Amino acid sequence: MSGVVGTLAIAAGWTWGLLLVSFFVTANGLTRLGQPKKAQLVSPVIQPDGERDARQVLANGGIYALAALGSLVFPSPIWYAAGAGALAASTADTWATEVGILAGGEPVSIISARKVAPGTSGGVTLIGTLAGAGGALFIAAGATLANWPVPFAAVALGGMAGALADSILGGLVQARRWCDLCAKSTERLVHSCGTPTRQVGGIAGFDNDLVNAVCSGFGALVALLLL
Repeated sequence: MSGVVGTLAIAAGWTWGLLLVSFFVTANGLTRLGQPKKAQLVSPVIQPDGERDARQVLANGGIYALAALGSLVFPSPIWYAAGAGALAASTADTWATEVGILAGGEPVSIISARKVAPGTSGGVTLIGTLAGAGGALFIAAGATLANWPVPFAAVALGGMAGALADSILGGLVQARRWCDLCAKSTERLVHSCGTPTRQVGGIAGFDNDLVNAVCSGFGALVALLLL
């Protein structure tokens, strides 16, 4: 899947490919940074990530790849706005998650404002939020330096809005599960203790990859509206 996304981006132009590479390099770098510590913190809630699988690549880069394809077939500034907004949202969400977990601190639910375990969808920290804003600004700067026909502010705000949507959806509709043995909330089908979990909230099948895809799409929409 990464090959398809990358091929479409490169076919649309070297700047499309460069922006995509910028996202994946920084995302993978932050994912690996402090991996043992982060894995220990989040393993009760989510399965620690290794390499990005096909679903993750599609969730984070699918909208961007579609925008690249649109640019090839029907050249228009709207594709640049959609692509940059989508990628800025994915970058903001990834940076916020990885830096927020690594920096420590107690995340709170964006919905209830109650403290939640690290790695919980919908949980936010100040440092993570600032990192997310930095990710959105990073892609906005890249699009500006590449001379893309989309305002810097449109990309940056699209990225921040997409990351915000990700947290809200994660806290409201993403499937939540419960381990009866540990009496703890989790997102894993089998808890880290080895006990099968049961769903207690959210929408069945609405997992983190789907939330990320919606986040990316929302970032694209906001950037388009601000074009």
